[in-house]
Amino acid sequence: MPIYEYRCRKCGKEFEVFQKITEPAVSECGFCRGPVDKLMSLSSFHLKGSGWYVTDYGGKKAPYSEGKKEEGGGAKQEGGASKE
Repeated sequence: MPIYEYRCRKCGKEFEVFQKITEPAVSECGFCRGPVDKLMSLSSFHLKGSGWYVTDYGGKKAPYSEGKKEEGGGAKQEGGASKE
C-alpha cells in the first residue's frame, strides 16, 4: 500500500498516510482539521540482485566475465606446458 505525504495549510504539520490508490485523498489535517495539500516526494528504491543490466538477460555473459574465464584457462595451459 502506498504512503502519501500531506502538509497542513493551517498548522504547517507534515504527515504520512497509508492509502490504497483507489481511496480519495485526505482533505483535512488530523491535528487541527485545517485544509491539506498532497506533497510530491522522491521515492527511493534499490535494484538488487542479477537481471538489472542488459548483459544479464537472455543468458548472455558480460564481456568482463568472459575475459576472466580465458585468463584462468590460459594460466592452466601454461602451467601444464611448463611441467612437461
